Amino acid sequence: MDYAEACKIIKETMIRKAKSKSKYYFNDLAKMIGEKPRPAKKFINKMVTDEILEYWSSGSTSMYGLKGAGKQAQGEGEVVEE
Repeated sequence: MDYAEACKIIKETMIRKAKSKSKYYFNDLAKMIGEKPRPAKKFINKMVTDEILEYWSSGSTSMYGLKGAGKQAQGEGEVVEE
């Protein structure tokens, strides 16, 4: 599998499931593309670098989501004017 194919599969799956789930664990993404952790990490890190995915951490949990999608991204994007 090449990067373009992995990127397409992950994006399509995340968009299709966007209404019910906006963040995914690393292992979920690896399963989506059918790769073992080491090769999947290269694809996923490249997608974060290319700003397709964003890394999110609560401190104890690390997840990935589409850049600018989900409740967390919408909440952080709000600008409050006084």
